[in-house]
Amino acid sequence: MRRRELITLIGGTAALSALPRAATALDYPTRPVHWIVGFPPGGATDIIARVIAPKLQDMLGQAFVVENRPGASGTIALEMVGKSAPDGYTLLVGNVTTNAINETSFAGKLSIRPSRDLVGITRLVEIPHVVVAATSFGPNSVKAMVAWAKKNPGKLNYASAGIGSYPHLDMLKLAKAAGFEATHIPYKGGAGQMLPALMSGEVQVSFINLASTGPQIKAGRLKVLAVTTAERRPELPDIPTMAEQGYPGIGTNAWQGLFAPAGTPKAVVDKLFNAVTQILSQPDVKEMLAKQLMTVALSASPQEWTDQVRTETQQWGDFIRENGIKVE
Repeated sequence: MRRRELITLIGGTAALSALPRAATALDYPTRPVHWIVGFPPGGATDIIARVIAPKLQDMLGQAFVVENRPGASGTIALEMVGKSAPDGYTLLVGNVTTNAINETSFAGKLSIRPSRDLVGITRLVEIPHVVVAATSFGPNSVKAMVAWAKKNPGKLNYASAGIGSYPHLDMLKLAKAAGFEATHIPYKGGAGQMLPALMSGEVQVSFINLASTGPQIKAGRLKVLAVTTAERRPELPDIPTMAEQGYPGIGTNAWQGLFAPAGTPKAVVDKLFNAVTQILSQPDVKEMLAKQLMTVALSASPQEWTDQVRTETQQWGDFIRENGIKVE
């Protein structure tokens, strides 16, 4: 057989062997899809997962089952998905902690690398953050809090969802920028433990998302020192931004996003991207999420989202390494 004929035959055989995989991707899904959430029910990541899952079921004809696998700042869920078959049937609804921070803060403990072993499908929503304080705490702004902390060295304390969580890192950034010291008090139970501690005065301040704190703020059980958004929030028109108080760029407005194991067929990723984009673009869905203080923030493409998360992973990694932060 001549060389050209042999190459043609090999190419044709390879194309035929790829047909079942392509067909499977185009027919996706043919069985239930598992959406893994690394936090308990009721949090922002769980809420957005449960909003989208039933709508995907209606659209694509298969169940999208939300499974909560909490623990270790979301790393249990992260590893579960990262080690799953890249077929689109096990997906992660993650956030900035799981997918951008944990790779560095849990270095040496994770058996996967999120930036390598997961690919993004799309960003879903963003949630504005605030700096809140116990009502018993004297200062009523971040500027006043900084002044108080400098006059009372070592007396300021703050809550976070754990070492390496963004409430921890955001306050550390502020302390370094403003030149004060503060005692970190981590709560493994996240907002569920942080809020009672703040409302009781057990801790004084915290960076935390507005969706979790809205009812407590409205009821007067917490007070707000700043918003981390670029502009003032309509819900809190009298509260200045961090930038207005002299600290631009400090404070995370956390995102929630959808991820799949690396190697998942592009046709599956694209199908999920198109379906989720269609769902979250519906006015009634946007309005419903807005009432929970979640802003739909879709990516332009799966590749753009993957690239953005990898960039954020590097940025957070640099800060974590510079400050010697490690989860023991």
